[in-house]
Amino acid sequence: MTTDAPTSGTATTGTPTPDTVTVTLTKAGRTKIRYPAERLADDGSRITVRAPWAADGVRDFGFVRFEPGDVFVEHFWRDRWYAVKEVHGGDGTRKGWYCDITRPAVVRDGEIVVEDLDLDLWVSADGCDVRRLDEDEFAASGLAERDPRAAEAALAALDALEHLARTDGFLSAPSSLP
Repeated sequence: MTTDAPTSGTATTGTPTPDTVTVTLTKAGRTKIRYPAERLADDGSRITVRAPWAADGVRDFGFVRFEPGDVFVEHFWRDRWYAVKEVHGGDGTRKGWYCDITRPAVVRDGEIVVEDLDLDLWVSADGCDVRRLDEDEFAASGLAERDPRAAEAALAALDALEHLARTDGFLSAPSSLP
């Protein structure tokens, strides 16, 4: 199954204020998207931001729809191989969590930079639908040959998040995320 990771925000580069940052998602050495986000918290390991879904129109994955008015609360870690995006509808109802497997985030000068490694996990709001996504893209990316350690870390991160999702770890507060 081929999906592009959902992105919140717009592909614009706003000048960050003290309460905002620019999130930059890269893939295969290129900038995939850049968007402004409101900084909510930063404990030195995890930085949490909020950004609206502002891409053109609706993205329907079949199992979830992202659309204008949706809000993403995004958690990025400097020391973990994933980013977790808690997705809410415009009415505040939680839709679920979209998890990107990434290299650890680099946070500097008002910017969060994360490198997408093609693997994703979707967890529905009730925790009943847990889906591994884009394993075919990951296999085709050649990461296992180019950087076996990174590929191993990416797969371990996906396994850990899936285990957490299947043991109700996503249904508690984001602070429970490993």
